[in-house]
Amino acid sequence: MQNDKYVITTQTIQEPPKGILKSLKFLGPGFILSASIVGSGELIATTALGAKAGFAAFWVIIVSCLIKVTIQLEFGKHTIQTGETIMQSFRKLPGTKKSGGKWSVILVFILTLLKNIQLGGILGGSALVLKMLFPSVPLELHVVFSAFIAAVFIYKGWYSVVEKLSLIMTLAFTILTLTCLWYVRYTPYDFTFSEVIRGMRFDLHGQMLVIALGAFGITGVASDEILAYTYWCLEKGYAAYTGPRENTPEWINRAKGWTKVMYLDAIVAMIIYTLVTAAFYLLGASILHKQGLVPTDTAMVKTLASIYTSALGSNVEYIFLTGAFFVLFSSVFATVAYWSRLFTDIAGQFRWIDFYNPVQRGKSIKFVTIVFPIIWIFTFLFLKMPVMMIISGGIVGAVLLILVALAGLYFRYKRQQLIPSSGFYDLALWISVISVMLVAMYSLIQVFK
Repeated sequence: MQNDKYVITTQTIQEPPKGILKSLKFLGPGFILSASIVGSGELIATTALGAKAGFAAFWVIIVSCLIKVTIQLEFGKHTIQTGETIMQSFRKLPGTKKSGGKWSVILVFILTLLKNIQLGGILGGSALVLKMLFPSVPLELHVVFSAFIAAVFIYKGWYSVVEKLSLIMTLAFTILTLTCLWYVRYTPYDFTFSEVIRGMRFDLHGQMLVIALGAFGITGVASDEILAYTYWCLEKGYAAYTGPRENTPEWINRAKGWTKVMYLDAIVAMIIYTLVTAAFYLLGASILHKQGLVPTDTAMVKTLASIYTSALGSNVEYIFLTGAFFVLFSSVFATVAYWSRLFTDIAGQFRWIDFYNPVQRGKSIKFVTIVFPIIWIFTFLFLKMPVMMIISGGIVGAVLLILVALAGLYFRYKRQQLIPSSGFYDLALWISVISVMLVAMYSLIQVFK
């Protein structure tokens, strides 16, 4: 990815493919998110919620995965039509006459900084897995190693290697997880369909509600992934292939075509991460909850490994640990890549750098790539409570999701749309926004009352 890729020019124009089979070759941004999503949210937060609440909070996971995708589609659609980075778009939200929507950029900046705790927890989770694989090496060195590798690969532009490897390992880990769920039926932890149905009741309170809010904020396509998706749409081609916005039949046809490809990309990714998320939750609710085990602190990985060994035998422990490392590390890696772009974008809106200068933008990306992994190292080593750290990030993400949902409505109805939306799409968007607002606000009220 070149640093000047954010400047959409006529040189990047490409006609969209026709038909689903040809469109499959252009899927990409959604799978980058899947590699990130099937990480801290699914492996840790979802399993912890299942272990704590049993089947009672299954509805949270299903709703979380399904209702946010239309907001993601609106952000992707808006990016294709405008060619803007997301912070450039947020700056155009309603606000004061002088600064416009700068308040929203400031809010994203503050909330994302708070998520350093969550990323410290994810980094620590990667290190804890390595500690079980290589117990003679101190945990501190594993933490530094994980952060160093993520930073160096992004700094050097070698992300394609880790990206492809992470996708392969995530797919393999997904197959292992679904296999594990199948074999639960042959263990003492088997569960019935009626138990799953009872998990669709809206009955949560106290500590379980706090965990559920964190899981809602972090599972499925969370606020972070929705924002990150816009950068990958720019860099992976959908917006670039469409070309600079023009009110011409040729441009509109290209935009419609690439929007359809983007829809397919997001929906296929949603199906994958919904299946995996549901599997993680059901494993936590059946195996861990029935044993009274909850993933906590430095024993987190050992507890999670017991899910797979209980269903498939002790021989799969090292297979689980290898897959778990890549799943967690992919979240760290994807976040480094995303944050390097987000904070550079924010710096441009604050006039700290000339965002349109490729040299300054490139230096900013590299600076962020180095600084934040160092912060995550110290954050984890200071707290060493990965589950709590990750859940806290989910709560912050739930707050940010409210802003993201409202911005999605603004993009749909207040920014000029050259591509019409169907009535079904608009209905799905409103259901997504209202659901996000109700769940997030209700949970926050219950937590802080």
